[in-house]
Amino acid sequence: MQDTQNIIERILELKEERNAVILAHNYERGEIQDIADFSGDSLGLSKQAMKQEAEVIVFCGVNFMAESAAILSPEKIVLLPEIYAGCPMASMITAEALREEKKKYPDAAVVCYVNSTAEVKAESDICCTSANAVEVVNSLEEDEILFVPDKNLADYVSRFSTKKIIPWEGYCPTHNQILVTDVIKARKEHPNAEVLAHPECKRDVIDLSDKVFSTTGMVEYVKDAGNEFIIATERGILHKLEKDNPEKKFYNVSEYTVCPEMKAINLESLLLSLEEMQYVITIPEETRVKARVALDRMLEVKRSR
Repeated sequence: MQDTQNIIERILELKEERNAVILAHNYERGEIQDIADFSGDSLGLSKQAMKQEAEVIVFCGVNFMAESAAILSPEKIVLLPEIYAGCPMASMITAEALREEKKKYPDAAVVCYVNSTAEVKAESDICCTSANAVEVVNSLEEDEILFVPDKNLADYVSRFSTKKIIPWEGYCPTHNQILVTDVIKARKEHPNAEVLAHPECKRDVIDLSDKVFSTTGMVEYVKDAGNEFIIATERGILHKLEKDNPEKKFYNVSEYTVCPEMKAINLESLLLSLEEMQYVITIPEETRVKARVALDRMLEVKRSR
């Protein structure tokens, strides 16, 4: 194994040679977040990539995130350092299955969480993020919403909408295994801490939490809030929270909040990706164009606030 500092130096050299930008999701390993040019949530990073003059986007995340970057920046080369870095929730729905479900609800609008494949986005009317899902759903004229693929986020949205939400039976395994008992135990251990939960958590966990935020929402909220926080989402975000707020204390709600796919990329695989220009994410143009429409519709909702 190469010396870590040598690996970092070589990554930075290749980044310049390739005219590349490195993006890292908030759930990635700490060393990956540290070497990245930008860190954040998946859609925010893809939008950041659109602004860059770089020819190559190295997306340190999971497959659907790299696909979103490729959808929004077709003129750039998008690399995913670990080809097997997938998303279990995104794998719980296929375009074919969605087409069959749409036949059952011909009057429903299809709202697709960005944690989904390009093919599923292409079969959807509009995308959403965990931060704007409520706003997106309420912006639509249709009274019925087929919400895919996260049933927990669909349930969260239903609390703030009068529309009929028809959920797909998908979920994030990492968030789904956060239990009420985990929150109760963490509160007993840290009685002065606020509990911040991600909307991919189950309803009973959300009910016991003080606030519900996307990862970006958590990052922004803690800046001006209290001094202690229990974080109910994938533990990778604690690296950024602690780095940005060294004077504050952050506690993981459970030792099991680890997404193996999000930890698949390390410095060695990032270096190899830049050396070999692997793995290139390609999307058929017809699929890309249709998926882009769903993403653009979401972005228009956000701009029209």
